Amino acid sequence: MKYSEETLQFWTTPLSKTEEERVDNTINMIKGAIKGYDKLNSLSIEVFAQGSYANNTNVRQNSDVDICVMLTSTVFCNYVEGKQDVDYGYTKGTISYQEFKAHVIEALKIKFGSSAVSVGNKCINIRANSYHVNADVVPSFQYRDFRIINSIDSKRYVEGIKYFATDGKEIINYPKNHVDNGKQKNIATNYKYKKLVRIMKHIRNNMVSDGKADEKLISSFLVECLVWNVPNDQIMKYSTWENTLRNAIAFLWKAIDENKQGDWGEVSERLYLFHSGRKWTVGDAKKFLYDMYEYLGY
Repeated sequence: MKYSEETLQFWTTPLSKTEEERVDNTINMIKGAIKGYDKLNSLSIEVFAQGSYANNTNVRQNSDVDICVMLTSTVFCNYVEGKQDVDYGYTKGTISYQEFKAHVIEALKIKFGSSAVSVGNKCINIRANSYHVNADVVPSFQYRDFRIINSIDSKRYVEGIKYFATDGKEIINYPKNHVDNGKQKNIATNYKYKKLVRIMKHIRNNMVSDGKADEKLISSFLVECLVWNVPNDQIMKYSTWENTLRNAIAFLWKAIDENKQGDWGEVSERLYLFHSGRKWTVGDAKKFLYDMYEYLGY
């Protein structure tokens, strides 16, 4: 085994207190930027963390924090088939997504300085300093998904976010479902689920550094979702992390080898893990699991 039980145990711990403080500073500064900008402060906006930090599975020092700036006074909707705005009592919104994104960019530049803010395809990046960490800010509209639960009640929907990448691609996620489900699985596994996620993320990062995994294909998000699909009893089966890790890798590889991954979902359980349009494939995940097993010397 490449790593000792002591190393694996050390990797189960979350961010340090100092790092958490820098992340909190970042979130508060972004909230202040939005609230202090005159073209945004009259709108109903929710600012919240998503991704690894929100899910408490962050492992890399000085890593980015993902922040969602979600407009809730104008929303995108997914209606039950055959229904439209009028059936839910909704009217046309007063601001476009492109306008909202432009306002968010300007607000962040005023707060952090133009030189610290850059616009990527999917998010707005804020460069770190000694006080705050790197931040990836995603301006989005609240997404009210009525169809997913077949609801014709305007107050009964599944909440997600929807936004458009610079290249025009439409993106829909359910970050709050992700957080809630992760918490429930963590409790159900006696708090071993997130610890196992952190261990596997550390190993994935080391494999990337050693040229044994493709950072773009094998994302931190994919690793977390793979562990999500390990049954609770398999996570709790062994008392040592060495055996728990080996069992989880073997379970996932065998399930894919037997083509049982078709119904695997993201942690949110609102989207399939291997649906079309992903940057990774089933083959990529299977190869990563095999390579990890070999890398660890099992």
